[in-house]
Amino acid sequence: MTTALITGSTAGIGAAFARRLAADGHDLVLVARDTKRLREQATELHDRHGIEAEVLTADLAAEAGIEAVAARLGDRRRPVDLLVNNAGFANKGRYLEVSLADELRMLKVHCEAVLRLTSAATEAMRDRGRGGVVNVASVAAFVPRGTYGASKAWVVQFTQGVARDLGGSGVRLMALCPGFVRTEFHERAGMGTDNIPGWMWLDADKVVATALHDLARGRTLSIPDPRYKALMGAAKLVPRGMLGGLSSRTGRKYGPQ
Repeated sequence: MTTALITGSTAGIGAAFARRLAADGHDLVLVARDTKRLREQATELHDRHGIEAEVLTADLAAEAGIEAVAARLGDRRRPVDLLVNNAGFANKGRYLEVSLADELRMLKVHCEAVLRLTSAATEAMRDRGRGGVVNVASVAAFVPRGTYGASKAWVVQFTQGVARDLGGSGVRLMALCPGFVRTEFHERAGMGTDNIPGWMWLDADKVVATALHDLARGRTLSIPDPRYKALMGAAKLVPRGMLGGLSSRTGRKYGPQ
């Protein structure tokens, strides 16, 4: 039986990963900021699927939180076979409307934490000759759209670069880039969703199923829906200046900054 560590496990895509991996028989290390929700989640998954679910309370916007999760990933006595870097958030508002402190907090969670946790996990995995990392990014990575999109673009480039560097080691890395997923994400950011067209919404469980399938096939990038694949393909054909204007308008209407 293998063990998966999931950050941001109590809601959205993270919770969907936890459900699917527990159903497949994997033990779990559940990471989030809310201890009560973590314990409830761990109990439910243990009772339903008979797996072991460890709780690790950590805020990845804080140094102590990153260090605690990195230490768990590096524990050779209790190896982690799959890391899912899912924790993340969005800030409401255009650039300069969001405080610099909040922008830096986002970069710490989306970039620094992903770098350090991926490094801690893959070092141990490489020594064992096996393991996997899924870094959750977004289709926002492919359009010029503020700090959120820039941080997710970094996740994609970093993940694919490390995947090449570790080629042949037995360690697989993949960036997962979904579109709009029905989760608590927008509500937590104080963003309304009534104006988002119904066809743009994805189901978290289906996103996870596609992601795990793509990881098993050795892909380093997963865009888990034909509609978004088509949109991203079309975006490559649009001049960058025009794409910047379109993404700015649609971002203000639909997405995080």
